[in-house]
Amino acid sequence: MILLVVMASVLIAGVTLYQYREQSKDYHRGRLERKEQQIQQSIAYTFQETTYPVTEENLQYIFKDEIYRIADVQNVNFNIYNLEGELIRSSRPQLTVDSLSMCLEAEVLNRLKESVDKRFVEDNMAAGDKYLASYTYILDPKFKPVGILNLPYFEDNSFNDMELREFLMRLGGVYLVMLLMAILLAYIVSTYITRSLQTISDKMGKTDFTKRNEKIFVEKPSQEIGKLIDAYNAMIDELEQSAAKLARSEREQAWREMAKQVAHEIKNPLTPMRLSVQSFERSFNPEDPEIDRKIREFSKTLIQQIDTMSSIASAFSNFAEMPAQQNETLDVVKIVKLALDIFNENYIHFIADEETIIAKLDRTQLIRVVTNLVKNAIQAVPEISDPRILVTVSSEGKFVKISVADNGVGISDDVKDKVFEPKFTTKSSGMGLGLGMVKNIVETYKGSITFTSQQGKGTVFTVLFPKEV
Repeated sequence: MILLVVMASVLIAGVTLYQYREQSKDYHRGRLERKEQQIQQSIAYTFQETTYPVTEENLQYIFKDEIYRIADVQNVNFNIYNLEGELIRSSRPQLTVDSLSMCLEAEVLNRLKESVDKRFVEDNMAAGDKYLASYTYILDPKFKPVGILNLPYFEDNSFNDMELREFLMRLGGVYLVMLLMAILLAYIVSTYITRSLQTISDKMGKTDFTKRNEKIFVEKPSQEIGKLIDAYNAMIDELEQSAAKLARSEREQAWREMAKQVAHEIKNPLTPMRLSVQSFERSFNPEDPEIDRKIREFSKTLIQQIDTMSSIASAFSNFAEMPAQQNETLDVVKIVKLALDIFNENYIHFIADEETIIAKLDRTQLIRVVTNLVKNAIQAVPEISDPRILVTVSSEGKFVKISVADNGVGISDDVKDKVFEPKFTTKSSGMGLGLGMVKNIVETYKGSITFTSQQGKGTVFTVLFPKEV
């Protein structure tokens, strides 16, 4: 109600200003046209009384003194130009360059010539004041143009402005009274309406989905309030039933999601372990002089993956604290390189900007992050003729930056918001449940994980870990 009053007052004030300006503009243009007609009549009368032939060359003689008489009678100054735009006579005895041009511009002559009614009016400025200037042809008794009449007209809006200010002040007073009445009326109406709803509002404000809610009982409510109370009480009954079902469903869903995630995480190290065993079996040669070193590396890789699975099993027993944060002073470059050793794909490349980058992280969790990201990258390039995966490690101020880039199929725009969801998976881009755990691990260490992707060109995942947690 108050807003309507304010909007109405602003709109009416705006319309009033616009109407006054339009009326003022129409008034001045009409007055200019009437003055122009009166001067033309005086000029025509002068042509009848003069002894000079009415020609362009004789205008300066015909109006040598007559121009002052006409200006005095009509109470307005004007100028006479020849057809080429040169000043012949002016009713003002003292001319200044700012107030009067000695020669008309070509545009004025062209506009006057092209005008249908052989009349042209333009807006001008002189000494900061706005004025109108009209141009019309001076016709001889045979209606042949012999000169150009120029009539400057300065607009005096002082009276209209005063009237406008007085009107707006009266209008403002009326709307001020209306605004005060609207505020009072709005307060009374809102108080009357909300009085009946206060009890319902208090009860609804105390509604809690996690506990039993009390129903509303009001003595002798109105018909409308009674219907609202009945609807609220019915909603409370349904809410209790829905809350019980939802709690049971959430518990079941949580265990299903946990089982899926743990199963997925356990499969991650199992796959490279199987590949490592198969590769070692094929390349095993008891006569190889470096067989002892290869066995140590093979054992080290298996133990590393077994430790990863053991960590997952331990975290599963205490899901609320998963992943467990064990800060160790690590060489991130070395750990990432070790994590890549379990992969046999020759298109996986590793680059480190520095030989050693020290940070406090959990060794097992760091390996899990790298393993998940690289496995996802491998799944993204199965059909690429020239696959390439690049893993880089670098320092960015107080952060360690790990990037995994591939030239795979990329991620479509419609699923980019879902890649970190626990249940989301797609074979084409290799995004599995593991990315949800990766994000959980990274955020536990106050880091961040982001990605950029172009469909058909590839994906880059970037992980930032703080060096000190």
